[in-house]
Amino acid sequence: MNIKKYIPNLLTLGNLLSGTIAVIFAVQGEFVIAALLVLIGILFDFLDGFAARLLNISGELGKQLDSLADMVTSGVVPGIIMFRLFVDQNILIYTNPQYPLEQYLINLNNNLLPFLGLLLTLGACYRLAKFNIDTRQSDSFIGLPTPAMSLFVISLPLIKMNTDIEFVQDLIANNYFLIAITVLLTYLMNAELPLFSLKFKEYSVKNNLIKYVFLVVSLMMIIFLQYLSIPLIIVLYIILSVISNVAKKASV
Repeated sequence: MNIKKYIPNLLTLGNLLSGTIAVIFAVQGEFVIAALLVLIGILFDFLDGFAARLLNISGELGKQLDSLADMVTSGVVPGIIMFRLFVDQNILIYTNPQYPLEQYLINLNNNLLPFLGLLLTLGACYRLAKFNIDTRQSDSFIGLPTPAMSLFVISLPLIKMNTDIEFVQDLIANNYFLIAITVLLTYLMNAELPLFSLKFKEYSVKNNLIKYVFLVVSLMMIIFLQYLSIPLIIVLYIILSVISNVAKKASV
């Protein structure tokens, strides 16, 4: 029995387990624990691919299993967290059954608004399904990867809890901002937008300049901005990818 061929799939299941537990804590509004579990899940997601390449193991089962695990960790969890962020803006999602019908109708729009956050889950599902059949994404990405979207979303409640910048707190507590972020991230996951991958075929500065710039600037932002750096790093990633795409077209 060849044990090593099961190692990548076991790591993928570690991702799924972390994401499943994160769902429980996200529903309860325990954002810190949920975020930590998502980070652990994303680490497992990296390790399963690394192990598969190291052990020279590949197969359709691993590919499908990886997307199913990502669907929970980087699809369901951010959708629930966005749902909770809407709820935390003093929006009623449960109506007292003793309320008259008129009162229920008045609150209906507010009751339904938090469910908009689950658009992220639907967008992640659609992207992961496309990824499995898209042969163009072996060395780069088309559209924002679901882990990047997930990191952006899980950072929002952490920033709100850990920043003294009133403008930032008010922004994250603004329903219109949350709606815009939800729609934009859902679009970016499925947009025909080429984004560079952090996989290195070789390590020369000339051929990997944009990756090195991204890593250095990201590290500096993490040191000085802490939680606030996370969404800014995702924005930086998209901007540098666009610059790289323009540069490549100009050189042709």
